[in-house]
Amino acid sequence: MEIDKTLWFLLLTLIAEIIGTIGGFGSSVFFVPFANIFFDFHTVLGITAIFHLSSNLSKIYLFRKGLDKKLILQIGIPSVIFVIIGGFLSKFFESNVLEIALGIFLIGLSLLFLIKDKLVIPPKVKQTFIGGALSGFSAGLIGTGGAIRGITMAAFNLEKSVFVATSAAIDMMIDLSRTVVYFENGYITKDILIYIPFLFVIGFVGSWLGQKILNRISQEYFKKIALLLILLIGIFSLYQSIK
Repeated sequence: MEIDKTLWFLLLTLIAEIIGTIGGFGSSVFFVPFANIFFDFHTVLGITAIFHLSSNLSKIYLFRKGLDKKLILQIGIPSVIFVIIGGFLSKFFESNVLEIALGIFLIGLSLLFLIKDKLVIPPKVKQTFIGGALSGFSAGLIGTGGAIRGITMAAFNLEKSVFVATSAAIDMMIDLSRTVVYFENGYITKDILIYIPFLFVIGFVGSWLGQKILNRISQEYFKKIALLLILLIGIFSLYQSIK
């Protein structure tokens, strides 16, 4: 990739990391559409998994006081199971149809919780299992499941530090699982290894900057920002897929 394109890619990656931290659900929902500009779909899956390892380690460290071990297990276990299933199935599906379905799903649910702003779903086993399974399956199949997990955790009305830290810990479990699957599928090639040092630096710097901004945002506005970002992700995904 040319030097100017590489710089644009790294800049957009930093922006994705900052916004993903502020939204609380990780950078992949923004990083995947950005990376699709520069790489083919399967390479994007591989590079996303690698980048997220750095991104999530940074968030777990910076927001470690908010970790909710119970939610990590309840959402994380089904996420890991279904990300493996989605990762293997990614070889057999066209991404466009899946991205259209994801876009419609995100638009519908984000609008529901924005309009019904008092609606809160209790984080019981059934709800956490469904949310974890859907986010893991989406992450394995099309590279990003953070928005679905974000919708799930926004519905639980979690405090922002708990939201970010717990989401990152669950995402780390997903990423470790899908990295192995993507490597076996041949998505992680020598060509993308050169970006690893840059991605690890960006993961920490972006998370740190996002934390500084997040500290200035109230809990009420945090939930609204998260839902608005998910709505925009849904619209963008739908537009990009149809286009």
